[in-house]
Amino acid sequence: MVNYHPKPPRLMPLPLPLMCRSPLCGRLLLSALLLGLALPSNAAQITGLESPNSFVGDQLGSDYFISNINGEPEDRDNNGFITKLDATGKVTSLKFIQGDSANVLLHAPKGLALVGQTLYVADLDQLKGFDKTTGKLLVAVSFPPSSPQKGVSLKDVTAGPTGLLYASDQAANSIYRIDPAADHRVDLLIHDDRLAGPAAIAVHPKTGHLIAVSWDKGKILDISPEGQFTELESNGFFTGRFQNLSGVDFDRWGNMYLSDLTKGKIWRMTRDHRFQVIAEYLLAPADISIDRANNLILVPYHYAHAAEMNGLEAPSDGKPKVEKRTLADYGFIPPPPKSATEGSMKK
Repeated sequence: MVNYHPKPPRLMPLPLPLMCRSPLCGRLLLSALLLGLALPSNAAQITGLESPNSFVGDQLGSDYFISNINGEPEDRDNNGFITKLDATGKVTSLKFIQGDSANVLLHAPKGLALVGQTLYVADLDQLKGFDKTTGKLLVAVSFPPSSPQKGVSLKDVTAGPTGLLYASDQAANSIYRIDPAADHRVDLLIHDDRLAGPAAIAVHPKTGHLIAVSWDKGKILDISPEGQFTELESNGFFTGRFQNLSGVDFDRWGNMYLSDLTKGKIWRMTRDHRFQVIAEYLLAPADISIDRANNLILVPYHYAHAAEMNGLEAPSDGKPKVEKRTLADYGFIPPPPKSATEGSMKK
């Protein structure tokens, strides 16, 4: 059985910015300042959560939702809940959808996906769909086990451009495909131990392939619509870049973002497969996502019982700018005069 949660990593305390008094804020904001994340006016810290696992926003960037396990990740305790936030990151309803309320069963909600008006929630052996405005239960989809030895315990869910949904089962090394247009029919896309505990999943915005990250072995896998997979990256024999990958998503330019819950890092993999750490010393970043409308990263902190949204660098075309060097760069001619700043008046 794959252990979903390791013990919280021991981290050295960091000095807090003067404007921030919570350990959560200090850890991410300080990392953001050091490592180049933007700090937009709508950056927000969300506290008062209970073991948050997934943090997503709709395509318009107007509503956000956070899943709260609120207990052990495999317990059928019916006390999980979904938190709803507005466009600024302010909590509008801490327990917007709540287990044991209004005839709702919600045990340990993990992965989230928004498709139109429906918020899909991975909850143990069921995928549940709720109306994102009213919180009303619209559908509950049950899953047949991929093997007789193990039951189903869903970890994440994501939506593809054609309307299909995908759900991962970390412990059973399985990924399912769900077709909402066919009464939410469930098919087993792939079952393979080489998936090594597929935790978070996302659909690549350019290729349409499914990307899965491995909890056990630090792998990044590309899975075709037919269920064939290719290993994009993994830990080497002498290197251990990743420990327990817990989240994956893409920005609008196709850069990939990865969270490592145990190492407390968030990585960016550019389109040419270069890796950069964009934040570190974080308290258990779980299933992150990217708000592409506003270019924000959404980070739930499992052990800190909190979450944060923050800005990302926004290149104009998604490609690095390379300016041609001139003789001025080598001191042979004077550098060109700087243009006047916008709005400045000439004398």
